[in-house]
Amino acid sequence: MADSDNKLTFWGFFKTIIKAVIGIALFLQAMVFIFIMIIFVAFIGGVATQMGGGGNQQGPSLKVPEGAALVLNPAGVLVEQAAAIDPVEQALAEAYGAGQPPEVEVHDIIRVIRAAKDDSRIKAMVLDLGQLYVPSYAASKLHDIAAEIDAFKESGKTVVAVGDYYSQEQYLLASHADHIMLHDYGSLLIYGYGSYGTYLKSLFERFNVTNHEFRVGTYKSALEPYTRDDMSEPAKEANRAYLSVLWREYTSGIEAARGLPAGTIASYADDAVEIIDAADGDLAMAAVNVGLVDELRDREGQKQYLIDLVGKDREGKSFKGVGFRTYLVSAAAPENTSAPDIAVVTAAGTIVDGDLPFGVAAGDTIARYLKQAREDENVKAVVLRVDSPGGSAFASEVMRTEVLALQEAGKPVVVSMGSLAASGGYWISANADEIWAAPTTITGSIGIFGFVQTFENTVGEYGVYTDGVGTTDLSPIIAAGIGPLPEEFGAIMQRSTENGYDRFLNVVSTGRDLTKEEVDAIGQGRVWIGETALDIGLVDNLGSLDDAVASAAALAGIEGDYDLVEMHESKSRFEKFLENLAAESKALFNGQAYDDTEMFGSYLADYQQPALKQMIQKVADEARYYEAYNDPNNLYVRCLECEL
Repeated sequence: MADSDNKLTFWGFFKTIIKAVIGIALFLQAMVFIFIMIIFVAFIGGVATQMGGGGNQQGPSLKVPEGAALVLNPAGVLVEQAAAIDPVEQALAEAYGAGQPPEVEVHDIIRVIRAAKDDSRIKAMVLDLGQLYVPSYAASKLHDIAAEIDAFKESGKTVVAVGDYYSQEQYLLASHADHIMLHDYGSLLIYGYGSYGTYLKSLFERFNVTNHEFRVGTYKSALEPYTRDDMSEPAKEANRAYLSVLWREYTSGIEAARGLPAGTIASYADDAVEIIDAADGDLAMAAVNVGLVDELRDREGQKQYLIDLVGKDREGKSFKGVGFRTYLVSAAAPENTSAPDIAVVTAAGTIVDGDLPFGVAAGDTIARYLKQAREDENVKAVVLRVDSPGGSAFASEVMRTEVLALQEAGKPVVVSMGSLAASGGYWISANADEIWAAPTTITGSIGIFGFVQTFENTVGEYGVYTDGVGTTDLSPIIAAGIGPLPEEFGAIMQRSTENGYDRFLNVVSTGRDLTKEEVDAIGQGRVWIGETALDIGLVDNLGSLDDAVASAAALAGIEGDYDLVEMHESKSRFEKFLENLAAESKALFNGQAYDDTEMFGSYLADYQQPALKQMIQKVADEARYYEAYNDPNNLYVRCLECEL
């Protein structure tokens, strides 16, 4: 009986402990929920006017002190269109220091600069670019932003650049400032443009991987990383041609902005050792000596310069300013609902088959947006913004078909090319009424390829084989991969590839009013830079997205006002607010528009990354390329060499 009582006593004690633990857990959970709700309500109250869109007509409805500086401090990878990420999950992840690598849309930066230019509360702009990463191939985006910085200066407002260091791409923007400061322990290294690939032929041979290559085009070098150990001479020839234009535009743009003699930037790169030796190894002073930087100051010194320029904030600890992400929340363009619409459809990223969110140019998704524009009676013209190296041939044709349907419906289609509009990106552009490109747009790459790898020899070394029977000579395709590729299927793939190239030639020939022979001569998979593409008839004009929109309006016969309508599931003000929730919390709670602890962030340039991290990134990139190969026919119109 005593043992039974002891057991009951022990069990009762154990249950009490369990209840206590559960009670404490529930209490803590409730407290966390209440805390989050308090924060949420506080934020909603603090930013209600931003989200509502009302208020000051001179700029975003945001509490900005008079005479403040816009701090242009975008953080993330500069892209045409950001990948779709759930804003709630991202905000919570950022609050815990996690989340996906951020992306910054180039048109958000442009929108903010334009709004600040016309905002009487904004006296100056601070370029704090340390956390902005710009891929080398995105040169046209930098030149577009630089033009907006110049327009801001022309309005009579000052631009100052600050930073611990500048990457090559960041400096292109910084060079347009009235005054450039660099940390006295910082650096500015300019090394030019290059196209270097990782070649895997010998690796595949070592593991007995069998590559089955099907391609058309002397210059179609997309498969070279898998089938060679070096870059072919035709690929080098084509790459040198467009890289030289990128470099010329880069150097001449900086020299014009800084008032430097022609050749200064090329000399700074080519004679870097001598220039740095003359500065006793001081990288920062070397930049000053050449005239790339105006003065050296540490972080506090740079901050003091800004205080002297625009005055102190209300707490007297920093300068008066408003950060990029805070200002962006309510910097939306005004709409005139009674005016006709021009739809903007963006095809950004690798072209893939299917219906997928932003981050890739999914054929069914883009086609759906084009169809919506066709069926919307208020849409009078469409601008197709293309920023893609290509991808699935099938998905490219799905999108092109909708372009033709728009034209049949009497709605002009104008293509505006971003940094990349090559291969499949050109396929979907070719039939437009007009094609606009930037001088530094990478385009062309009119070619096609198919690629299949099989591993029968790899697994055979370990005693793994395939065998069986089938009803036709093609039946063994069922086992391809672990088994060999049927010879008959290889023949079909090659003929299909040749047919695909012939179709590509017909698409361009019809769209550009050229003979097939003329297209073939400038095709063969060769990459062209925008200004050369104009000379050979691949594009009609050089200009920006704004130029393409104006041209679309003219083609549609629109003489008065019109609205730009972006055809996608755009983020609401509330979603944008949630994205900024974690990053802006301290500033909003302090009643400030800008929190200076956001300054002087850094995003290491590629050459500054540890070697192991660079290698891991290369492997990740290769895996990402494989994931994008989802064409139902295994045929691709893609320019891998375009992605420098």
